[in-house]
Amino acid sequence: MAQSLIVPLHREGWRFVALFALATALLFWIAGPFGWVGVVLTAWCAYFFRDPPRVIPTRPGLIVSPADGIVLPIVAAPPPAELEMGPEPRTRVSVFMNLFDVHVNRVPHDGRVLKRAYRPGKFVNASFDKASEENERMALRLALDAEPDAEPDAGPEGRELALVQIAGLVARRILCEAQVGAALRTGERFGMIRFGSRVDTYLPPGVAPLVVAGQRVVGGETVIADFRAQEPAREGEVR
Repeated sequence: MAQSLIVPLHREGWRFVALFALATALLFWIAGPFGWVGVVLTAWCAYFFRDPPRVIPTRPGLIVSPADGIVLPIVAAPPPAELEMGPEPRTRVSVFMNLFDVHVNRVPHDGRVLKRAYRPGKFVNASFDKASEENERMALRLALDAEPDAEPDAGPEGRELALVQIAGLVARRILCEAQVGAALRTGERFGMIRFGSRVDTYLPPGVAPLVVAGQRVVGGETVIADFRAQEPAREGEVR
């Protein structure tokens, strides 16, 4: 019970919680009962920066969701130009995080960072499709690690994946700890985005998504694609 109630905070959040707590103390001192508003806001701040542990599926070939949230419409689109991955469209799986989702981002698949590119931009609602093109973003180009037991042309060897953190309507800071040359593991934490945002994953060519628009996914746990899957892109409906 205690483990389910006490969730670790991401280190990025401690200073914000401290500031909210200080403001709450001042409110109690200056305005008495209004300090309870600060208590609620401080609790929400701690909730926002929570960083719960996740059980990462380790079977080779699985691509997991980089974020908690709702899957937006899945489309074919070229990766960000600054990653220099070419103009050919790839399947883009976008996950929208609202203010109540965990905002810690995780690596979708084992790989090495080939390129990291930041681009300033707008702060339109991250649920809009145009956010991928117009909003501030941090993009990573990953060379995926080979599977030791993969059949020829069935695994990620020689393939690349694009991962893009996108700021939202009220998001004003993208934190990305992955540096060029870094070797990353599936499910590893690599950053976060403050206060509402989205993360786009551009799948390698020929890999179909295993999630559908409107589905809720869990970062590091929900499988969004599988190199070994033979089924076509899935469909879904609300019931």
